[in-house]
Amino acid sequence: MTACIVGWSHTPFGKHDAETVESLIVRVADEALAHAGIGPGDVDEIVLGHYNAGFSPQDFTASLVLQASDDLRFKPATRVENACATGSAAVHQGIKTIEARRARVVLVVGVEQMTRTPGAEIGRTLLKASYLVEDGETPAGFAGVFGGIAGRYFQRHGDQSDALAMIAAKNHANGVANPFAQMRKDLGFEFCRTESDKNPFVAGPLKRTDCSLVSDGAAAVVLADTETALRMPRAVAFRATAHAQDFLPMSKRDVLKFEGCATAWARALDQAGITLGDLSLVETHDCFTVAELIEYEAMGLTPEGRGADAVREGWTRKDGKLPVNASGGLKAKGHPIGATGVSMHALSAMQLCGEAGGMQIPNATLAGVFNMGGVAVANYVSVLERIK
Repeated sequence: MTACIVGWSHTPFGKHDAETVESLIVRVADEALAHAGIGPGDVDEIVLGHYNAGFSPQDFTASLVLQASDDLRFKPATRVENACATGSAAVHQGIKTIEARRARVVLVVGVEQMTRTPGAEIGRTLLKASYLVEDGETPAGFAGVFGGIAGRYFQRHGDQSDALAMIAAKNHANGVANPFAQMRKDLGFEFCRTESDKNPFVAGPLKRTDCSLVSDGAAAVVLADTETALRMPRAVAFRATAHAQDFLPMSKRDVLKFEGCATAWARALDQAGITLGDLSLVETHDCFTVAELIEYEAMGLTPEGRGADAVREGWTRKDGKLPVNASGGLKAKGHPIGATGVSMHALSAMQLCGEAGGMQIPNATLAGVFNMGGVAVANYVSVLERIK
């Protein structure tokens, strides 16, 4: 245990026409420091997770965090990026700085503003997180990539339309209790399962309810070394962290196995000295419902090809044996790329501190976070445990 989350903040995700990347960053930076009970002068280093890749005209954004206070001037500030896992990349970078004893307190911010970008351009921007040599002409962009994966999964393991609809319905039902979620509406299984004008097919077997939302938003966490954290009001320790990077071309791997995800989970659980069954909850990367389905298998919850069992048997519901995405996940909460991983860590810390409100899993003691970039290319797992 070398680093702890000692404070956090989170904007609602959604369409924020009155905000900018800068205002979102400043808002969560101020609120996270206040929540931790420290001032900007106490921060030793800043890490910003911001994917951008064309969403915002303002690039070179690391120094925008300094806009929160003149007392942040001359602090080291770095922007990191690893596709849709950018937020977790920022969190893990902050942990490494603390582990190296180059900082005692690190402010980590994740941000994205996507909704001002025209729809077709959003698709092209997100597709940059795939291997363009092979996937650059995929119809429907990244949804088309995952639509193809869903189709291949169905061919190998049978039609999973019911399972995908169950995952979507579960996450939308959970999102109702999340004050930060973009969509707080319980859509129900029948709506998610049935093609309609409001729920058309988007790509392959994926319907609109199978796809995460284009979002604006930001989240921040304050990290501190364990000695410092234990003197603060709350301390949620990183019991384990793991990062496994896989090949970018899908042609070089069996994409239905999410082997990078499986590797990261195995490393993190081994490092933590626990099994999957010891976790109280998991926040996982459901950019598309088929991703959550395959992640059940990769994390070891079910055997290969049997991911549907987990949702069909109710294991991943809030009252199940391993609640998955009690927040509503990316599916209901939204997916502002650079903010997503930071959000997952903040929401998990809320759970462990008993501060998750209607999302709360009773008696939560250990939380797992899985955030991925691309199609299981950048794979980050964290295991969190409250120590104060």
